[in-house]
Amino acid sequence: MKLKCLLVDDEPLAHKVIQNYVNRLHTLEVVGNCYNAVEAINFLYEHEVDLMFLDIHMPELNGLEMLKTLPSPPRVIVTTAYSEFALESYEFGIVDYLLKPIAFPRFLKAVNRVIEQTPAASTAQENSTNAPLTNNKPSQQADGYLFLKENQITHKVFLNDILFIQAYGNYLKFFTEQKMIMVADTMKNISGKLPEDQFMRVHKSYIVSLGKIDQIEGNQIRLKDEVVPVGNKYRLTFEQRFKK
Repeated sequence: MKLKCLLVDDEPLAHKVIQNYVNRLHTLEVVGNCYNAVEAINFLYEHEVDLMFLDIHMPELNGLEMLKTLPSPPRVIVTTAYSEFALESYEFGIVDYLLKPIAFPRFLKAVNRVIEQTPAASTAQENSTNAPLTNNKPSQQADGYLFLKENQITHKVFLNDILFIQAYGNYLKFFTEQKMIMVADTMKNISGKLPEDQFMRVHKSYIVSLGKIDQIEGNQIRLKDEVVPVGNKYRLTFEQRFKK
């Protein structure tokens, strides 16, 4: 399965370079080309992306300012001519920082880092599905609650208190009306632990509690003061669910 890539850079030549590199690899495919941050934000709300090659210096909104606005960004490899933003970039959880002009071997090393990290994290967490409570995986109880371990603290969270769940890299954020709890887990795993009549996946990065939905407008769902996008892949199923 190929990783879906988005190229975000205001320089057409930069797109050509990365596109040429991607074409050499069977593990990647370019699904979008954006020439400014606003265009990229709109694209991400409408399409599923696994990896984003992101420039920093762009008009209106630079790459790091853009990352601040994204609730659940894909994996990011920064591609820039400026070295001074490297430390700040890693604070956003980027995979790698490539300086232009980018040599193919260096590009390949960054891509391999993404490929190596993704299956390793998934495999490790799938193998721990039946692990005891001391593991970071949520443990569902028959009477409607989860034990969620965040760092060294284990929280008891009732299903009726959950607004939505958001994927965040190799973690999940559980949002309730009172707090947010972040645990190491996958969307695939947690989907199997939640009752289907109460929760529904509406985006590659979001699961919502159906009973907590206050408003639906276009491709957005409002739950209290939070807004969650509905992905194109899930839109039809979501609409059919509410028609029933």
